[in-house]
Amino acid sequence: MSDPTHTLRAVRADITSLDVDAIVNAANTSLLGGGGVDGAIHSAAGPELLEACRVLGGCRTGDAKITPGFRLPARYVIHTVGPVWKGGNNAEPELLSSCYRRSLEIAENHAIHSIAFASISTGVFGFPVELAAPIALAAVQAFDFSGSPLRDVIFCCYSQQHYDLYRKLLSGITA
Repeated sequence: MSDPTHTLRAVRADITSLDVDAIVNAANTSLLGGGGVDGAIHSAAGPELLEACRVLGGCRTGDAKITPGFRLPARYVIHTVGPVWKGGNNAEPELLSSCYRRSLEIAENHAIHSIAFASISTGVFGFPVELAAPIALAAVQAFDFSGSPLRDVIFCCYSQQHYDLYRKLLSGITA
């Protein structure tokens, strides 16, 4: 992210409370809600989100799809399906990286200026956050922001542990 007009930061918050253009949901392949952040987003957005997700026909691991945010402060929800951790030898890092890349591509195509990512795959999918966070940062840093409407990329951390890790990793990045 050599362009100084783009910010990359971590916040400790409930992602459903963020007033951004889009939040990124750590979804399952059905896109029909689940536990953790997925369940919280579906609950906060209201039943319209479930109806919007039904017509999408699910989503493959490593891909992403977009819906309106409905009752959320965010205008959009980008649903991405991260890999289930199986030890790291089943393309988990590549699939996780793809989640961030595809989410940014979709955001760019929808003229989104601010986006907040949940910690993809680090909850019930079991991806160790110590391995996932550097992959997430690298994927975002590798994205071509030239000519992109994206200006603010947020890593939204629910736990203090995740927040501390992202802050440490971000402190090593020079803009």
